[in-house]
Amino acid sequence: MQHDEVLGLLRLEWVSGAATHTLRASATQLLALARERAVRVLLLDMNSVPNISLEDEWWLGAHWMPEIVRLPLAHLILAIDSTRLHNQLAIDALHDLIKPAIRFESHYFDDTTSAVQWLAEGSGRLPALQAEWLAR
Repeated sequence: MQHDEVLGLLRLEWVSGAATHTLRASATQLLALARERAVRVLLLDMNSVPNISLEDEWWLGAHWMPEIVRLPLAHLILAIDSTRLHNQLAIDALHDLIKPAIRFESHYFDDTTSAVQWLAEGSGRLPALQAEWLAR
């Protein structure tokens, strides 16, 4: 996890390997943290997330997605490589489910490096963000 107050950024990477039994609890904690920090930019590394099960996809659509659109986000950035077809299709379905309620811009990148470079462009924050992330 990385938080940058200047950019209003919350960046997350899944670190539980193939285990997804904590996905719902982690997603719920993510929402609470994003609310608490008044996050404007949420960057999720979907390349590190194992394939989302149908049960978790249903839960995300019914419980998590309606809450994500209530956040004061300006940007939702998802890093997901084109080879991650299963999760890409799941994300597309979830996005379509809440599309009418979305008030933020959604951006897709193949990797988090490209996403952070785009986000930090012109802000001077890129070197500090990269150094902090590498030092974690």
